[in-house]
Amino acid sequence: MAYCEYCRKEHNVGFVSTRFAGTDGVSLETEKWARVFEKEGLTCYYFAGELDRPEDRSYLLPEAHFTHPAIREINDKCFGVTTRPREVTQQTYALKRKIKDHLHRFIAKFKIDLLVPQNALTIPMNMPLGMAITEVISETGMSTIAHHHDFYWERQQFTLNACWEFLNMAFPPNLPSIKHVVINTSADSQLSLRTGISATVVPNVMDFENPPKPLDDYAADVREALGLKNYELLILQPTRVVKRKGIEHAIEFVHRLGARAKLVISHASGDEGYDYEHRVQEYSRLMKVDTLFVSDIIDDHRGRTEDGRKIYTLEDIYPHADLVTYPSTYEGFGNAFLEAIYFRKPIVVNNYSIYATDIRPKGFKVIEFDGYVTSEAVQMAKKVLRDPDYCRQIVDHNFEVSLRNFSYKVLRRKLKVLIDDCLDCRYGVH
Repeated sequence: MAYCEYCRKEHNVGFVSTRFAGTDGVSLETEKWARVFEKEGLTCYYFAGELDRPEDRSYLLPEAHFTHPAIREINDKCFGVTTRPREVTQQTYALKRKIKDHLHRFIAKFKIDLLVPQNALTIPMNMPLGMAITEVISETGMSTIAHHHDFYWERQQFTLNACWEFLNMAFPPNLPSIKHVVINTSADSQLSLRTGISATVVPNVMDFENPPKPLDDYAADVREALGLKNYELLILQPTRVVKRKGIEHAIEFVHRLGARAKLVISHASGDEGYDYEHRVQEYSRLMKVDTLFVSDIIDDHRGRTEDGRKIYTLEDIYPHADLVTYPSTYEGFGNAFLEAIYFRKPIVVNNYSIYATDIRPKGFKVIEFDGYVTSEAVQMAKKVLRDPDYCRQIVDHNFEVSLRNFSYKVLRRKLKVLIDDCLDCRYGVH
């Protein structure tokens, strides 16, 4: 049982989202936040529609997941249209009431003092969940830190809709007991401009104080499992196969390197359909680039597939990569960028907006292009791949930059201010 160092009172944190499972950005950042909260003497609990957290700290509600059939039906009839049927409105409110009842039970069961919605008040993947959280906060006045990863106005599929009143109510709500956190300065500006809400910028981080463990025996055969010959380069695209990841650029880049290489894409298409994956496969054939889609043997835990093949984690793959490609056209921040730096790998980056404003100015040395692959970027990549000393100099420099700017130390400092403000522990106010 954890106690606050100032008042000796037990404090419990309730994380709420559609899911806390797997390797999506929200789940990963939540885990990092939870480590900081626990170190500060708070105990963490989880409410979601999919969970891989400890069972005794979890509250599972299927309707909280964005893939629940009822939630999918609501989204299908609210987005891409200008009017919605009356029964969809009734269905939305009915689900909101059900989720809200369960949220109150969650708070009561685990004696939650501080609520932390993770992207659930940001992007309307599950509108009844966001509306329910908003009403719970409004009814209880509960101290809340709302962590916003990507807003609906940043996603094209939400632009045309028939639910503006829901979005204005809950994505995000402007309530006095909520402290808002965004992951980049652009989101801070847009949130203030659009809603009048001020926020704290807390960037995504990695544990740069503790470098990755050496490669173990389990992961020693990754190249063999991927079918790479000794003379082939492993070029890693550590993302999902979705349009904004700009994977065509990675394919063109590998083609222009003119080296024997395989482009390894770590994750599947996910919840955004498979049309883009088909496009990537077709483009790979046109460019004569050997592209491997290996999401079936990469997961967040080691194990075996049904046919007996080894399952690796992404952390098992990174040490084998010769080069990482990250040609995204848009990112809320850039977890894969930090991962490549953490594993001391050279990285190819498209100059996407958040990289340009929040990451690049820190002084990183990367293989960079702006919107399209250039000969200069290709030549720099060739130099990095051919000159081990030059490569080592670059990756070590990038690691030190991240240690100063994107480490757990930065996260602890920023979250501690928010925790103290929300719980008023220093002054004995509860």
